[in-house]
Amino acid sequence: MPATHEVTNQVPPLVGHDVAAYPALLESLSREGAGWATDDLHALGRRAGSAEAQEWGRLAEKNHPVLHTHDRYGHRVDEVEFDPAWHQLMTVAVEAGIHAAPWADVREGAHVARAAKEFVWTASDAGHICPISMTYAVVPALRHAPDLAATYEPLLTATTYDFGLRVPATKRGLIAGMSMTEKQGGSDVRANTTTATPAGDGAYALVGHKWFTSAPMSDFFLTLAQAPGGLSCFFVPRVLPDGSRNPIRLQRLKDKLGNRSNASSEIEYDGALGWLVGEEGRGVPTIIEMVNMTRLDCTIGSAAGMRIATMQAVHHARHRSAFGKLLVDQPLMANVLSDLAVEAEAATYAAMRLAGATDRVARGDEQEAMVRRVALAVSKYWVCKRAPSHAAEALECLGGNGYVEDSGMPRLFRESPLMSIWEGSGNVAALDTLRAIGRQPESLQAFFDEVELAAGADSRLDDALAHVRKELTDFEDIEYRARRIVEQLALVFQGSLLVRHAPSAVADAFCGSRLGRDWGVAFGTLPVGVDTAAIIERAGTDPVE
Repeated sequence: MPATHEVTNQVPPLVGHDVAAYPALLESLSREGAGWATDDLHALGRRAGSAEAQEWGRLAEKNHPVLHTHDRYGHRVDEVEFDPAWHQLMTVAVEAGIHAAPWADVREGAHVARAAKEFVWTASDAGHICPISMTYAVVPALRHAPDLAATYEPLLTATTYDFGLRVPATKRGLIAGMSMTEKQGGSDVRANTTTATPAGDGAYALVGHKWFTSAPMSDFFLTLAQAPGGLSCFFVPRVLPDGSRNPIRLQRLKDKLGNRSNASSEIEYDGALGWLVGEEGRGVPTIIEMVNMTRLDCTIGSAAGMRIATMQAVHHARHRSAFGKLLVDQPLMANVLSDLAVEAEAATYAAMRLAGATDRVARGDEQEAMVRRVALAVSKYWVCKRAPSHAAEALECLGGNGYVEDSGMPRLFRESPLMSIWEGSGNVAALDTLRAIGRQPESLQAFFDEVELAAGADSRLDDALAHVRKELTDFEDIEYRARRIVEQLALVFQGSLLVRHAPSAVADAFCGSRLGRDWGVAFGTLPVGVDTAAIIERAGTDPVE
């Protein structure tokens, strides 16, 4: 049969590269005190960019988890079956210490190194990062129950992935989850109706329904329930110390837009036994320790998604020709790619600065705790909110090819709204910022002190900072204006970081657009005079195989 056509001008797959070879990430790693992790990060980056890891991610996403409520004989088993690729991804993540290693690592920058590894490994698959993140986040909350922490923290920080439902204390490593949301309340967890009744020997019997519980095959969950003394936090294992299954019933798995490699479930506690973490009636302050860590990971995850999307768009533009020259050399496409790259770099700088603050807070730095309180809330709002529009624009850079599943861009697009929803959607994050400012005014001053480290370096940043300061002196309709105020706080935070640390081309493009008056609504509307070539060069990646 004669050939019908010749295949030309098609872009090779982006595999065989080092995901960690990203200047914004590497510079942040060193600046925030974790330069010692550079070699390990590159090793993980090469693995994340390998054809093998990319195939693991594809298979885990394509072959969704399957719920088995009963065995062949009719006994309840309440187990979830995953594609083997899921377990490969989890094994690498745990062995790399992305799950909880910083809590056992005494080196300065341990939380920064872990954040960078999460950023890099997310390129393989975002779904499995959910249980990895919850395991990281559970440790500070669990420490409110010293006896439980003494038993289980060494297993949470162990670098062995040991899948399967067995008595937690007998395993080589543990994965943790969080179970808060109920159908009638959502973010309003104080409306929860799940009850916890004292059952003797320090245990409580939990009865109720949870609307969203991700990673239901975790070894235990921190759960909110109404005890006699009010809403309280409980340690609820899947398997009890005597080896019997705790009556935690998996009702169904959610049919989600994205994040499909990860199982998210509705569960019922049918008299499940739990042990108090913290004091009765102090459930929200206790579990918020966990939420503060997972909110950091939402910011890291969104920044990582922007990096992946930008990398794919730049790669495509460097290999695809149209109208007689490469797309990357077309002025308007260069504007779009540069705008995407600037957004990704600003998000990366913010996420890694917050990781650095987390490391210093863990060492007792109260000033950094105040900076982190406001900066994390505004970054959780803004970075996560920008991810969907960023993913959509990057997908469009590939044209029709980007709309096809084989490109991987639809998967990235479906994933992009999730970080803004998880751990408090946009309104929750914006109002949390106002709450932090109202309850702890010194945290706002600490935040402004951080931003003002760049004072005088760029007039547009100075003007934007003065404007948001003025906004915060007007309390009329402040909740109505919360999103706009928090957006401005996030932008001056990012602008300060870029002005101080990024190349002038990136900082100038950011300040001239996000903080200036010449920026349009869509990506690709950077002002004239931006050094697009320098920005795109910094944003790209080169194959290593």
